Amino acid sequence: MRTRPVIVSIDDEVDGGDARVTVRLDWDHRSWHGHAIGSSEERVRLAGEAALDAVTRITDGAIDLELLAVATTDLGAANVALAQVRYGGEDVLVGSALQGETDERLAAVRAVMNAINRRLELVL
Repeated sequence: MRTRPVIVSIDDEVDGGDARVTVRLDWDHRSWHGHAIGSSEERVRLAGEAALDAVTRITDGAIDLELLAVATTDLGAANVALAQVRYGGEDVLVGSALQGETDERLAAVRAVMNAINRRLELVL
């Protein structure tokens, strides 16, 4: 059984109101980079989109992924990230991740990966 992609890094470049977020995933002894560009106020969402871009590259475009929503919120005593991803044009998947001491971008990427990992294993 193959392993799932591993989140290695999240980097962003901010220029005024614009941002470019790059997510690096390692899988199958290679590094895969995904990118997303948008408003600097939406860096959490851009991180989720960049993660999906990296996954699309890993699968060589074999799956269609769209980030529908991503948010961080308080849930009881915990801070969590939630992600909603359209998979294959029809299925809607939901993932979550504890934020803990990490930043919102990392929590969002973890939630996105949580949403798609089981389906992704079928493609990889």
